Amino acid sequence: MPTSDSERCEAKKLKTEAQHMSTEENGEVPSSPEKAQLKYGELVVLGYNGSLPYGEKGRRKTRFTLFKRAAANGVKPSTHHITKTPQASKIVADKSHHSVSYTLSRNQTVVVEYVRDEDTDMFQIGRSTEPPIDFVVIDTLPGNKTAEDCKVQQSTISRFACRIVVERNPTHTARIYAAGFDSSNNIFLGERATKWKRPDSSMDGLTTNGVLIMHPTGGFGQECKAGVWREVSVCGGIYSLRETRPNPQRGKLIDDESNVLHDGTLIDLCGATLLWRSSAGLQKTPTHKHIEELRKEINAARPQCPVGLNTLAFPTRSRTTKVTEEKERQPYVYLNCGHVHGHHLWGQKENENGDRECPMCRTVGPYVPLYMGNEPAFYVDCGPPTHAFCPCGHVCSEQTARYWAQVPLPHGVHAFHAACPFCATQLTGEQGFIKLIFQNDIGT
Repeated sequence: MPTSDSERCEAKKLKTEAQHMSTEENGEVPSSPEKAQLKYGELVVLGYNGSLPYGEKGRRKTRFTLFKRAAANGVKPSTHHITKTPQASKIVADKSHHSVSYTLSRNQTVVVEYVRDEDTDMFQIGRSTEPPIDFVVIDTLPGNKTAEDCKVQQSTISRFACRIVVERNPTHTARIYAAGFDSSNNIFLGERATKWKRPDSSMDGLTTNGVLIMHPTGGFGQECKAGVWREVSVCGGIYSLRETRPNPQRGKLIDDESNVLHDGTLIDLCGATLLWRSSAGLQKTPTHKHIEELRKEINAARPQCPVGLNTLAFPTRSRTTKVTEEKERQPYVYLNCGHVHGHHLWGQKENENGDRECPMCRTVGPYVPLYMGNEPAFYVDCGPPTHAFCPCGHVCSEQTARYWAQVPLPHGVHAFHAACPFCATQLTGEQGFIKLIFQNDIGT
């Protein structure tokens, strides 16, 4: 019998694969041309519990799978030219060529020509819906979102935010670069953009709000810890953070770090944060089916509300965006003590916070519904769902809760705070999460 979380996860994964040989391990089925293609990895947007509130449509979704392309489309820098303006360069005008333009003054621009690289595949991410963008991302708002919530008036995400270049041959190394090529295959860094000449006389620069990355230490697993946030340049250099995102003064070059993506690397685009999961890392990640089985196991134990003595049940994935109609079965938790109850009116306090007094231990605090964390990519192990984030109530394994509670996620142009990966709500309380205590000792 499997004894550890990893063994249990692997056993359930093998069972799932045997039952669903034609599906992807995380519930995503690629279109027919991609079925036989190699998967490099996945990008998953933090703050969504498995899907967008208005549905996954085209290139705008919560996860993007990077498959090996049928033909290489990568590019690499070649020669550079000095012109008066970008428009004066034949390379910029020729849409069949890729280029990066660095405007130094009104009368001088350095244009770097990029040529085809048959050994790499390129994938572009940004807010734009134009054809060059493979993965369209929008600003992430905290909380349980509705379609109306996702209509952002003014975005801080660049239209062509960044690009990821993956080696087509083993070991399929993936690297990230700030800025993406537009519909004319150009990248423009204007006169006010942060740019500089490197020791080898080549040019480099930063985008307005920057592209930040953070590699976890110890790998993305039970022992992982938060790393240090860095900024990546247009040419892939790694720098310490600027004082604020749009500050014109670049940070210090970090020579011993690289733009190579590791399993669990976070990518922040100033408005949305993405999680990179490598193909190898995804093999160790719980599946949607595994999480669903954990939900069913809890419900099968028939946990009871200590007050109403009614049986509680976690709702299915399709009903986790709002409180279920069957309120008497919906599990709730007192966030300051962890006791799980059903929905009742006992212990209400007359204050603006709507706090409740727990009937089990008399602790006063927030009283919120519990929902399963349904996005498998956010889990660092396959442990049982015994803990919940505060104040949102999303449930996951203990190690997953501990990891995300100590990860400072960028917020705005200069702030950082820990947030629930399933809804992007800023965490509160001493730890940011609470251990769940059921009446019949489930999860204790």
